[in-house]
Parts: sequence; C-alpha cells; structure tokens
Amino acid sequence: QVRLVESGGGLVQAGGSLRLSCAASGIIFSISTMGWYRQAPGKQRELVASIQSRGSTTYAESVKGRFTISKDNARNTLYLQMNSLKPEDTAVYYCNKPGLRYWGQGTQVTVSS
Repeated sequence: QVRLVESGGGLVQAGGSLRLSCAASGIIFSISTMGWYRQAPGKQRELVASIQSRGSTTYAESVKGRFTISKDNARNTLYLQMNSLKPEDTAVYYCNKPGLRYWGQGTQVTVSS
C-alpha cells in the first residue's frame, strides 16, 4: 500500500536550482517523519534532510543553507527545494519514511560545471 513517487530532477548548471517533489500514499504525513535521501555513484545512500510531523527540520552539513525540506500534509506530498547546486550534489534522490524497507524509483539530479 505504500507508494513513493519522486519527480523534479534534471540536469542543471552549478549554481542553479531544482525543486523535487515526492507524492506518497500509505503514509500519514501529519504523524510521520519524512526524509530526503540521495545516493551518488560509488557512495552510500545518505539522509540529506528530514522533517518531523510537527514541522521541525534537520539537514546534513553538506546541504545546510542551500536545501529546504517542506511538506503538504493535505496533499501527502514532500518537497525539497535545492538552491546553489554544486556538482557534488549529483545523485539519485529518494524520499522515504525512516525505517521503511521500500524505496521508490528516485529522481536523478545532475549538476554540471
């Protein structure tokens, strides 16, 4: 019953911006922590941002000040606004609820210089 569909990725130049979206079903955002993760080639998947049920947020040091996580509980949608993108941000980005084994297809973000 859980479904996670990420979208919004693409190819951008360094310094550009992207807004990722995650349409979720089977998860109640108002009572769940949600996060954005990414996996770059040759690297482990890492949590880059999370938002708790009441709206508090946390960020990985590498993206702090550049990325903003938000959600729309009514639409069961998670967002990641990414500004000042760097080539190091290139990765497949996933949304998920911490602890779930299921992962969606992700969305590719490629930042060129």
